[in-house]
Formats: sequence, C-alpha cells, structure tokens
Amino acid sequence: MRLHQTLIAAALAVVTTSASGDPSFWRHEWPNTDFELTAVDNWVEILSGGPPKDGIPALDDPSFIAVSDEPRIGNREPVIAVEIDGEIPRAYPIRYLTWHEIVNDQIGDVPVAVTFCPLCNSGITFDRRVEGDLLSFGVSGKLRNSDMVMYDRQTESWWQQAVGEGIVGHYTGTELTQLPTWMESWSEFKARNPDGLVMDQPPWPRSYGRNPYVSYDSSTRPFLYSGEMPPHGIPALARVVRIDDKAWPVERVREEGSVTEAGFTISWTEGQASALDHTDIERGKEVGTIRVRDGAGKDVPHDVMFAFAFHAFFPEGNWMVN
Repeated sequence: MRLHQTLIAAALAVVTTSASGDPSFWRHEWPNTDFELTAVDNWVEILSGGPPKDGIPALDDPSFIAVSDEPRIGNREPVIAVEIDGEIPRAYPIRYLTWHEIVNDQIGDVPVAVTFCPLCNSGITFDRRVEGDLLSFGVSGKLRNSDMVMYDRQTESWWQQAVGEGIVGHYTGTELTQLPTWMESWSEFKARNPDGLVMDQPPWPRSYGRNPYVSYDSSTRPFLYSGEMPPHGIPALARVVRIDDKAWPVERVREEGSVTEAGFTISWTEGQASALDHTDIERGKEVGTIRVRDGAGKDVPHDVMFAFAFHAFFPEGNWMVN
C-alpha cells in the first residue's frame, strides 16, 4: 500500500475515533488497561493509525542466520545494529521492522525490544526489564504526535515509543532503559561484523524490501500530526540526532563531517539509504549513518528522528543548530 492509500485509510479511521475526549472509546478494545492512570492531558492526542491492536504484528524470538548466508538485503539498506558486550553482534533489518515495528528478543542475559516507527523515523532499542518484571511489547495501532504507541502484554499499559515512557496504565511515568544501538547500512554492519548474525526473514506474507511509505520523508507535513512545526526554519521531516533533550540537525553533522559538543562526538558517513523514500528501500536517497560516542569513545544511546517529533515530545528541548 502506497503512502496516499495509507493516508486515506487512516483519515477515515480518525473520523470515527478522534471525537472522544475521554478513553471510553478505547475500553472495549482494552479491557485490561487502567485508564485511570495516565500522563495524557488530552485524550484527543491519541488517534487510530488505521490498523487495530496487533494489526501490525510484533515479532517474538526471531530466527537469525550468519551474515555470510544472507543474500537478500541490499548493501545500502538500513539495519539496526545491536552490539552487546560478550555476545555476537546482531543486525535487525529495517525491511522487516517497517512491517512489524517491534522485535522482542533475548541477547545473552539481556532481553531487548528493537523498535522502529516509520512515521517518526525513530529506531530505538530498549531493555525489556522493568521494575523487576520482564515485559514483551506489541503494537497498539494508536498514534500520538504521529509516533507509535506500544503496549506491554503483561499489564496492557501503553508506552510512547519515541521516548520509551509509559503514558497510560500501570506503568505510567515509568521509563524504559534505552540501549546504545544505531542504524547503519547493511554493508557497514557486514564489514565490521563478518561473523555476525542477521535476523532472518519472518514467516509472514509481507513485501519485505518494499517501502509502503513512498516519498514520506520528502513530505512537507507529517502524517496525522496537528502540533507545532519545528523552530529555526528546520523542515518538519528533516532528520535530527536526539540525545536526551538535545537535537542536532543531521544536515549540520553531514556538512561538518563530525560535531563534538556537550560531551559527545557525532559523526556522519555516507552509504545508508532512506527507508522512507523509494519504493525499493535499497534505492532510497542517501541519508548517511550517524554514530554517537562519549569522551571515552563509547557508543551513546541516541535516536535519529524527524524534527517535528523531537519538537512534539521535547517542546523545551535544546536545538544544537550551530
């Protein structure tokens, strides 16, 4: 389904779901969610993205194959690289996450949720351990500020993917621990990890490798978003590097090659295709790979998200524009 078809379907869904100023509309679908506990000030912020609960199926315990045995992924296609000390590095291809958005996995002793929200370009990996409990996550089918609302299957609390925070239910106000992972090209991952592992193609009837959001990151306005546009003349769908409450425009980092500020060194290298441009992800426009390290050279948790999403979730955030 191309982007304009997706927009039409979701717009029809919004007509039927956004009129409610309280959570009563959602209760029939979410009988186990405690709507009395919430960080949401205005329920009309939460919209249906079109698919119902689990209509976008999250993946659990995926299979992996050796990097050398994977012939299907194009060299420029993006993957989320997860490298945990003492474990074999793993690549989670965006060609699969585009259609599933969440992967619940276990790497050694660390249970992880690898997540990707196409509408915000947000690719974040979380530790699934919360307050002594082990959670697994699914896709609610809801959006807030055009960002995926996840839910945990244990309490059916709702979580905001872009910030990893519980927003409705038992875990309201709880923050997930973000791990220092990053998005890079398949070619880069292979070169650095020739003995690494890559998630195998899931057994679902999906057009893996195809982008259902054609030309989305060339749009002037985000999908199902009515909030303020970013300041400083930054386009809404420009990519920014988010570290905590700070945002560096990727274009600035690309022009300078690397930026060292606020205790971080952010670098840009050529070779990664956008997953939200061409129908064929491999042929997407160049967006490059961002790496973020601290003063000791260690990788730092971060996200490369659209500018509008940063402004929506961090309205008082710091824009590192020069």
